[in-house]
Amino acid sequence: MRTKVCGMTDIEQVQQLNDIGVEFCGFIFYPKSPRYVFRHMPASSIKKVRGKINKVGVFVNEHEEEILKTVDDCGLYLVQLHGDETPKQCEKISDYITTIKAFRLSEGDNIMWKIKDYIDVVDMFLFDTEGAGYGGTGKKFNWDVLKGLNIGKPFFLSGGIQPSDVEQLQAFSKDIVAKDLFSVDINSKFEISPGIKDINSVEKFVNNVKNI
Repeated sequence: MRTKVCGMTDIEQVQQLNDIGVEFCGFIFYPKSPRYVFRHMPASSIKKVRGKINKVGVFVNEHEEEILKTVDDCGLYLVQLHGDETPKQCEKISDYITTIKAFRLSEGDNIMWKIKDYIDVVDMFLFDTEGAGYGGTGKKFNWDVLKGLNIGKPFFLSGGIQPSDVEQLQAFSKDIVAKDLFSVDINSKFEISPGIKDINSVEKFVNNVKNI
């Protein structure tokens, strides 16, 4: 199973993630986030990141022109849209770069209805926990709401995933929905402080889920 580590703010830690085999790192370009990357490093530093790790830019209700400019300035490989972006807005972005549309889920959601207008206009989905605002809540949603579904699109599983969730991920991987599970997405439960990861904890988790 692949791993995405989101909310990175330290360039040395990004290189460490690359060295331990993390496939994706997320940079948050949402000014209201405590992990807003431009508060910690310039675009030029992000652009210089090299290696096998894929750089993902996370945006919330940002203008398409600004997103595409940031993609070029930072040398991003993927864009994650984490707000209320319409299918038309998503399509404009995905015509330029691989695009992930995030959905915040809660009990009782009709997930197939939520995603139906986005199936043909983005490359991947991400499922996160519903919260009062935008971005990660650090809380886990009930993964059972996904069980039995045929998403029909690769997806990231997010929302408060922590080091002790390896067995739960193993169980989830046996459900039919997991045929489309592309990667897990981890963030705050692996932090020393906002934006600073416990690299040892990340490495142990990555090694534990690699063969799921």
